[in-house]
Amino acid sequence: MNRIAAVAATACLAVAGAAQATPLMSDEWAAQACSQWNATPALVDELGGSWVRNDGGKGFKLIHLYRSECGEATRRELRIAARDGKAVCVYGGRVEHTKLDTGVDYVMHATTAHWGEMGRGQYGPMRAMMFGALRFSGPKMEAMGVMGPFEQFLLLVGKVAGDTAACPA
Repeated sequence: MNRIAAVAATACLAVAGAAQATPLMSDEWAAQACSQWNATPALVDELGGSWVRNDGGKGFKLIHLYRSECGEATRRELRIAARDGKAVCVYGGRVEHTKLDTGVDYVMHATTAHWGEMGRGQYGPMRAMMFGALRFSGPKMEAMGVMGPFEQFLLLVGKVAGDTAACPA
């Protein structure tokens, strides 16, 4: 029985290691973050009103995010669209829309350490922005109106495994 338990434990560690192999904020990580967005009721439901409909007429909002020390060239994109009154992530991966509308879209970046702290819930978006842990551009007043869901967005970083040793390519 102990041998079976040891084999099972080794298999679990291998799977956990493989899950960590993708760099934090890589294409694969962004796709997983998109799925996690859709599994988070506070994001899907609470942002399903005026927030997601404020899309500049293009049918979706964009969130670009990256780790500061990895540079802007490593940005990843989450595309959020209105679907049946909900804010649904329809794409997560490499940036496909380089031109952002600053009245509706967002860019967020932080150091890897700060992303980790926010992802663990050590502090929320207000503190992160006030003390410069999270650099943010986009419609600030709109963001202020959705602080609860915004905090849930930051927690996605802690829910989606990612290797912090290497920058995404």
